[in-house]
Amino acid sequence: MKGIARFILFTIMGWKLENDFPKTPLKYIVIAAPHTSWVDFPIAILSRLASGTMIHFVGKASLFKGPFGFFFKALGGTPIDRSKSNNTVDAVIKVFNAKKEFRLGISPEGTRKKVEKWKTGFYYIAKGANVPIVMATLDFENKKVKISEPYYPTENMELDFKIFHAFFENVKGKNSNLS
Repeated sequence: MKGIARFILFTIMGWKLENDFPKTPLKYIVIAAPHTSWVDFPIAILSRLASGTMIHFVGKASLFKGPFGFFFKALGGTPIDRSKSNNTVDAVIKVFNAKKEFRLGISPEGTRKKVEKWKTGFYYIAKGANVPIVMATLDFENKKVKISEPYYPTENMELDFKIFHAFFENVKGKNSNLS
């Protein structure tokens, strides 16, 4: 699968992978941005497959119903019911604590629309599960996926978010007006 994904992503589509997803630690959160199109998902999956590192994801429950539900689960997805209030952060922390190896990909924007402020759930999951955050760009302008080294959140959330935002500065998503 890795060879096929590399051929599709690099040779056919012309993308580059700058760095690789870390093999260690065995648990971390990947924040991928900007998230501006449904096309982000296949690029992210191909990047994950090309690197040979399993990155799980969560998605709205409706994606996991009907004829394609099995497909998203097979790709490493877990449905999240966003229609009612539940403590998703604590639930994901429990998943991290229960597994020896778990890497979770999340869009910090929480939507494909333009946002002024990122969601903070990924940050509280990382803090609660004591896992680092790996940043990954989806830079459509340069056809590059850039991956950071693991970053452990500090006690200074404002400083941490400045570091996160700096990593993604000037990165253009598929719909650059939403980046």
